[in-house]
Amino acid sequence: MVKEWQEIWHRFAANKLALVGLVLVVGLLLTAVFAPLIAPHDPLRQDLLKTLQPPSADHLFGTDILGRDQLSRVIYGSRIAVVVGVVSIVLTLFIGIVLGAIAGYFGRFYDTLTMRFADVFFAFPLLIGAIIIITVIGRGVWPVVLSLAIFGWATVARLLRSSVLSAREMDYVHAARALGAGHLRVILRHILPNSIAPVIIYGTFNVGTAVVAEASLSYLGVGVSPEIPEWGNMLASGRGFIGVYDYMWTLPSLAVVLTSLGFIFVGDGVRDALDPKLR
Repeated sequence: MVKEWQEIWHRFAANKLALVGLVLVVGLLLTAVFAPLIAPHDPLRQDLLKTLQPPSADHLFGTDILGRDQLSRVIYGSRIAVVVGVVSIVLTLFIGIVLGAIAGYFGRFYDTLTMRFADVFFAFPLLIGAIIIITVIGRGVWPVVLSLAIFGWATVARLLRSSVLSAREMDYVHAARALGAGHLRVILRHILPNSIAPVIIYGTFNVGTAVVAEASLSYLGVGVSPEIPEWGNMLASGRGFIGVYDYMWTLPSLAVVLTSLGFIFVGDGVRDALDPKLR
């Protein structure tokens, strides 16, 4: 087991972009955890005497229209990005894995029902579906997380279903059944460990997608509350000053792009590490 994990790490580390992505992701996580220590100012503190100040020694990336420090708000915004990105993907994977495993293993009625149910969610673009959910249950971090998971699980379920359909016909699965193993034991001990790699790869890639989606929802005015330090909110407040106070949107834009690229690069490395064709 240790040797296998070492081989996985070596294949991952061979991808230089994956290492760059890992640095970006670790940097994001550390920024989110230690935001109170890193941020030079209170991100919620307003000072109307210092509105729209350009970058200076006191405010490295200037202030917004309410005199709040831009750098501090971007640093605290990383917390929202981590919570929404990671939690929404974990919830998405959980729902998709459960339903995909049931559909692929039992087949027939369960397969048809699950896949037709998934088709309903495939019919809605992610942002449109999320806006519908948020309109019904209200704005906030957790409604955004829930909406992204509700409209993201279908792809995971379909990916896992395909892998389970192949794995359930393997000799080791038939042997486990012959020895009296129950359905749950067969799924958890024999099928999922040999079917989960595509789902892990998909999940890693899509943490960045979830961060971008969350920022987009806030930019459109349906995400988290405007007063909360969040990258989409900062972009929304800075869109009226493009070409005049460019520092208002430059830093949050860079944060979104680097976070998305970081998870994409890591996902690329995870794919190389877990791809059976490379073993």
